[in-house]
Amino acid sequence: MQNTNEAIITTHNLHKHYVMGAETVRALNGVDVEIRRNEYVAIMGPSGSGKSTLMNLIGCLDSPTEGEYVLNGQEVQVLDDDELARIRNREIGFVFQTFNLLPRATALHNVELPLIYAGVRSKERQRRASAALERVALGDRMDHKPNELSGGQRQRVAIARALVNDPSIVLADEPTGNLDSSTSEEIMDVFESLHAAGQTIIMVTHEFDIASHAQRVITLVDGKIASHNAEIPTFVGAAGHDFHIP
Repeated sequence: MQNTNEAIITTHNLHKHYVMGAETVRALNGVDVEIRRNEYVAIMGPSGSGKSTLMNLIGCLDSPTEGEYVLNGQEVQVLDDDELARIRNREIGFVFQTFNLLPRATALHNVELPLIYAGVRSKERQRRASAALERVALGDRMDHKPNELSGGQRQRVAIARALVNDPSIVLADEPTGNLDSSTSEEIMDVFESLHAAGQTIIMVTHEFDIASHAQRVITLVDGKIASHNAEIPTFVGAAGHDFHIP
C-alpha cells in the first residue's frame, strides 16, 4: 500500500533562465516545492510570474537551468530527451485548456493514444480506454467524435486520456479556460471525484473560484514562491492591480 503522506514531487533551488539576444530572462529563481501523494494543489500567479515555466518543468516538458527536481523518486534533471519522454508518458497525465483532441478520431481512440505510444496491445488499449471514459461518465459517448460533443464532454475525454496510463500525477493547465461557468463547475466536480479516489492533481489557473477547489494554493511572484498556504492569495498583477476574490 502506498504511503499517501510521501512526497511525490520535490524541487530544490529550481532555476530556469532563457537567453533572448543580449538579455537573460530569469523565469524561475530558486523555487522549492514539495507536493505529497494524493494532494490537490493549485498554482497561481500574475502574468509573467513563472507559473507556466514551473508547470513545464513539473511536466518534464522542459529542463531546469539549475536545481533539482525529483518526481516519484526519479531525479528528472539528469534525464535525456528519450528518458523524459518515457517519464512523461508513464508518470504524468496532461489536461490542457484547448483539449488537444484529434478531430477525426472517436472519444475512445483519443483516449487510447497514450497507450499506443506505450506499445499496449489493441484489446487491452480498448479495455483501459473504455474504463477511463466510464470514470468521467462518458461511457455512452465512446464512439462520438469531438465535434459531436459539448465543450465539457470534450474536456472529460481529455481527462480520461490523462488517466488512462494510471499516472502518478494529473497536471491540468487552465482546464476550464475555454468553458462557461456552469460547465467549469462540472469539470471541477470531475477533478474532485478523482482526488477523492486517490489521484494527485496539480492545476495551473488564474481563476480564484477554480483554485478554491484545491486543498492548497502555491503562489508565484517574479519567479519565486510567494506563498504555499491553504488560503486563496492576493497578489499584484502586471498592471499594478490587486487580484482578489470579490
